[in-house]
Amino acid sequence: MLNNKGKHRRASKAVRVATLAGVAGAAVAVPLMGASSASAASVETWDAVAQCESGGNWSINTGNGYYGGLQFSNSSWAAAGGTQYAERADLATKSQQIAAAEKLLAIQGPGAWSCAGAGNLTAGGPSPDLDTSGKAPQGNTGEKAEKPAPAPAPEKSQPAPKSNGSGNYTVKSGDTLAKIAKAHGTTWKALYADNKSVIGGNPNLIIPGQKLDV
Repeated sequence: MLNNKGKHRRASKAVRVATLAGVAGAAVAVPLMGASSASAASVETWDAVAQCESGGNWSINTGNGYYGGLQFSNSSWAAAGGTQYAERADLATKSQQIAAAEKLLAIQGPGAWSCAGAGNLTAGGPSPDLDTSGKAPQGNTGEKAEKPAPAPAPEKSQPAPKSNGSGNYTVKSGDTLAKIAKAHGTTWKALYADNKSVIGGNPNLIIPGQKLDV
């Protein structure tokens, strides 16, 4: 028989091994048995215990050897039949963790949890209404999330002209240097050379309102 002092969370490694050795036969058979009303607790009670044990985080895995909302060690999780749901408690749903906790409660009693007092956990509560189907959402599967595609670099624009100039021709919408040059009997290259300080570095970029020397 198990010793109720062998808490699944706080006991030393040696005690945990000794406890498991004492239930070597029960570890296979007991998890398959439903917990009776004499060794049960409500979902609200388990929530209170989890709040004390893990801050109510049912998928917590801090790397300290204890997992899930009720902080199962891997050995106590296996002994309570939790491996039928998931490899570790943090990978199981809340209902699955409570179902395993019910079995551990039947095996070890409230003393298996150091937070039993904080949650008012007793062995004589009502059986919880649980749905142990489904899988827990995985918060960290080890896969790297896809990075969003980088935003396109802004198009480089030519330096803005220093002023609109003071020439004798005002650029209108739809004008090009070639069109203006043709209308005034010159070339766009000559027109650009005379007005580069107004137009800027791109001869294809002239702005309505600029005044060009023609």
